[in-house]
Amino acid sequence: MKILLLNGPNLNLLGRREKSIYGSRSFEDYLEKDLLPAFPDLELEYYQSNMEGELINKLHEVGFHYQGIVFNAGAYTHTSLALADAIAAIETPVVEVHISNVYAREATRHATFIGGRCVGSISGFGLESYRLALQYFERLKPSKVGFNYKKA
Repeated sequence: MKILLLNGPNLNLLGRREKSIYGSRSFEDYLEKDLLPAFPDLELEYYQSNMEGELINKLHEVGFHYQGIVFNAGAYTHTSLALADAIAAIETPVVEVHISNVYAREATRHATFIGGRCVGSISGFGLESYRLALQYFERLKPSKVGFNYKKA
């Protein structure tokens, strides 16, 4: 089962930026030491970009043959209709994740453009939000049908 872990803007700075919100670990460290050993039966690919168009291109590239996408769009979550449209256009189910609890932060972070196009949303559990999303894919093996989702 091929799963893309997709991170958006500023998430390349995890472990160095706003540690009180995002923690002190890099995503790469978490991936190598926690996620890869915990999910040996999943083929995990990681991609990060600070550029919206590159994220859209990656969704298009994998969105018709991977079995899942775990997507932290960062601030683009709250601003990008283009990312929402890209998620709606692909067949691969997407789980929206956030490290912080976006609903406990400033009001502009409460709205999500991409959430309505995703199979679900997980936020507020730190880096463990990614593990929860991977558990969903591993256990339920969802498939996308139009804008609605169901278990395979």
